[in-house]
Amino acid sequence: MSLKDIFCQDKAIGILQKAYSSGKFAHAYIFAGTDGVGKYKTAREWGKLLLCEDVRNEGGLVDSCGECKSCKLFEAGSHPDFNHVYKELIEFTKDGKDKKTPLDLPIDVIREFLIEKAPIRPIVSQRKVFVVSEAEKLNTSSQNALLKCLEEPPEYCSIILICTRLEKLFPTIKSRCQTIRFLPVDKERIADKLGEMGLSKEASEYFARLGQGSLGTACQWAKLESSGAELYETKKTIVKSISDYELGDSLELAKEFLDESKRIAEIWGKGDEATSKTDINRRSHKTLVQIIISALNDAMKFDIGPEMGVINFDQKSEIKKLAKLFDSEQLAEKIEECYKTMRWIESAVNEKLIFEHLLLNIADSVTISGS
Repeated sequence: MSLKDIFCQDKAIGILQKAYSSGKFAHAYIFAGTDGVGKYKTAREWGKLLLCEDVRNEGGLVDSCGECKSCKLFEAGSHPDFNHVYKELIEFTKDGKDKKTPLDLPIDVIREFLIEKAPIRPIVSQRKVFVVSEAEKLNTSSQNALLKCLEEPPEYCSIILICTRLEKLFPTIKSRCQTIRFLPVDKERIADKLGEMGLSKEASEYFARLGQGSLGTACQWAKLESSGAELYETKKTIVKSISDYELGDSLELAKEFLDESKRIAEIWGKGDEATSKTDINRRSHKTLVQIIISALNDAMKFDIGPEMGVINFDQKSEIKKLAKLFDSEQLAEKIEECYKTMRWIESAVNEKLIFEHLLLNIADSVTISGS
């Protein structure tokens, strides 16, 4: 892969290309944008370019050669001057044996895999590259430690922070980095890509809409489908269950959702062994909640027009039923409850309570008041 293969991020790539060509690239970048829009892939290819021994310029596009010793080491995943820093590395820190993957990105990981390594001169290339994933999860101690490195970085060092929520980073960190924004990918392009991966036209269109511009997330769902997770059929069941839902069904339906989420997570984990089981479970829970949000959002749009950008275009009768059950204000409140649930999931709340609490809060208000 190379920079020219990055999907639908021409503006971001153009900024990096111009910087490299002028020799005025920053020592630190923040690649900002939603999950799955190419931030990490771009960081890898930018790092590969910075480390390359024989940079090529073809048609005005500067890129790594793919043939030098540095590029071959990079593609083999064994380049000593490229460092990917992520929270799962906690178990490889000095005192990290048997530690579970934390919610945040702890200072031990930043200290041992970035700060202590940065002063050591490059081994193969002229530069060293550090890519920090999920920078929005850097805790206060981690950010303070990283700030010192950003203030006085070695001249051969390049640091890239991959971030989905800029507001989580200290202003002092943001001021010492150049921020490059990555935009959502057009849903038609995502649908085409999913079709190439073997999804049916209907499933490709649905996941492209549900992904809200995140190609990477949509592709993860497509891989799940190929692995037999039947996520598309699950979503149909969930939307129907919500449209037919009554308060008395809460506990039983919550158990069904939780069991289904665990089943999907088990399949998901087999295809992504690098991510902790806890994080895979969170992703699976959040996917089901996202499906519920999509149905409630579609119901809100129904008053404007059934064709106004709905996600669940294949279940219009269920969406129409939801729109009759709740008015726009009630739907907005229920959507807010869903987003609270998303935050609960991130905070590692008892997973058994997640769907129970959510379903109780999105039950028919008339049913609740009459119970």
